[in-house]
Amino acid sequence: MAKNSKSISFKLIILMFLEFAAWGAYLTSLGRYLGNVGLGPQIKWFFAMQGIVSIFMPALMGIVADRKMQAQKVLSMCHALAGVFMIGAGVYCMMAAESIQFAPLFALYSLSVAFFMPTIAISNSVAYNAFSVHGMDPVKAFPPIRVFGTIGFIISMLATNFVTIGGVAMQDSYTQLISSGAISLVMAAYSLTMPACPVNTEKGSSLVQSLGLDAFALFKKGQFAIFFIFSMLLGAALQVTNGYANTFLGSFGSNPAYADSFAVKNSNAILAISQASETLCILLIPFFMKKFGIKKVMLIAMFAWVLRFGFFGLGGPEMPEVIFFILSCIVYGVAFDFFNISGSLYVEENVDEKIRNSAQGLFMLMTNGLGATIGTLAAGAVVEALGVFNNAAAWPTAWYIFAGYSLTIAIAFMILFKDPAKAAKTSVKK
Repeated sequence: MAKNSKSISFKLIILMFLEFAAWGAYLTSLGRYLGNVGLGPQIKWFFAMQGIVSIFMPALMGIVADRKMQAQKVLSMCHALAGVFMIGAGVYCMMAAESIQFAPLFALYSLSVAFFMPTIAISNSVAYNAFSVHGMDPVKAFPPIRVFGTIGFIISMLATNFVTIGGVAMQDSYTQLISSGAISLVMAAYSLTMPACPVNTEKGSSLVQSLGLDAFALFKKGQFAIFFIFSMLLGAALQVTNGYANTFLGSFGSNPAYADSFAVKNSNAILAISQASETLCILLIPFFMKKFGIKKVMLIAMFAWVLRFGFFGLGGPEMPEVIFFILSCIVYGVAFDFFNISGSLYVEENVDEKIRNSAQGLFMLMTNGLGATIGTLAAGAVVEALGVFNNAAAWPTAWYIFAGYSLTIAIAFMILFKDPAKAAKTSVKK
């Protein structure tokens, strides 16, 4: 059993590595490329689309995996389609040269992310099934394996930063799209080597239950309603730096004095610090949750977002200002993990076990679906109103606006949300 456990663990490490390497190949550098080819004002739509498809595609593909087709085959199918469409987007850019149009590129990209976004959840399901088949405890086995997903993301980011093709860095080129698509095709083939997942052919659950809509009843509970609403509002911050951070760092290159600075030439490498910080901060969550409770942990995350954006506004391409960029990337781990993972744990611990999966789906819908979509479009409106693509000096103002938004959310949350642990103690005393 031990030998088999080590074997499946290694296979799952590769699975997670490929899953997130496909995403890391373009996620933090796409905005920079789009700005280079004259599509800066459309960046918001590319990143908003990830949120839009996250509203319905994970649920739809989840139903297929539950009832129609083995999950590892659904994972393979989704990655194959995502890879083909992403390569198609890259090939279109190559052929269009300097005449790239928004509509065809956006259409191919949208089809790709529509099939990619469900794979994040499905890959987890495939891993959990493998643990079950081999008699392993997922609580103990999954975290050290999932870390390799983040490592895959980081390595992919660094490759996009440092590798040049035809004299052009991948972060400035359509080759990042082709690279992502190629990794997805490898993942499509590799997924089929995973243990077969069961398919539930039983009938009886309603469409509402299948889609996870029964969790919406939680909005009837005051504090849960507040929690989910603030999850959406804070989720608005999730894609802002993915969409615009690399574009912002690259904008310093318009000044000949900064064109060869480290921050301009290696912006993706600087942003990779964010993912490294995220990996380390995961380990802090159990201690902070136990020590401070969900409200304080969420507030720490919210104030970390204030610093994340504020440091970008203060930063510059050369020493000592470049240190602010590094600090922004370091606090990102706290901002992301303390919100996303702690929020998920709060849901897990405070809902009926019958709707836990549905409630987790609702949390993801509010954060990565509605929140990320609204936030990306709003951020796009801000940077366009400030004219940053024609006036790079306006970028700091945009970051301070985002920081001010996060600060407002933190203060409102502090006032309106009650810590469930304290509320329970108060109820007992009464």
